[in-house]
Amino acid sequence: MASRGDRDTAIGGGVVIGGALLLMLAYLVGGTSTDSAEGYRVSARFNHADGITVGSAVRMSGTLVGRVIEQGLDPQYRAILTLQIRNGIPLAVDTAAVIFTDGLLGAKFIELKPGGDDDTLKPGAEIRYTQDAVVIEDLLDMIIQQGRAKRGYLDKPLPSTTN
Repeated sequence: MASRGDRDTAIGGGVVIGGALLLMLAYLVGGTSTDSAEGYRVSARFNHADGITVGSAVRMSGTLVGRVIEQGLDPQYRAILTLQIRNGIPLAVDTAAVIFTDGLLGAKFIELKPGGDDDTLKPGAEIRYTQDAVVIEDLLDMIIQQGRAKRGYLDKPLPSTTN
């Protein structure tokens, strides 16, 4: 009869092996490679790219079509993002790139809005039409300021509800 220590060691080893197999499966299925043979690169320039990092999703009509593969700054300190788009996804010259949040507190991603131009972006081209991320704190501050202005408290402190 095996001792309790041997049984615990065998179960722990099985859990470790199972976890390693799941990680390998996730890596193989996930398609994390950004090899240039898998698509073409375009860039987009934003005033604020809050929440977007290397590896963030690039979607079109809710479908994953690429990833952010590089970040940088231009001389005016605007964010330049390099996007890798899958082959077979032609982007019109007037395509727009918008930063969205997946739900109220979810991850941020770039949504591409297809344009209507017949000409397509060439590899290395820049998406000219962009819209920055909405920062929740700025939005809430704007709503509070509008409420204070409507009640006449814009430049005055709010009245106390306690005596």
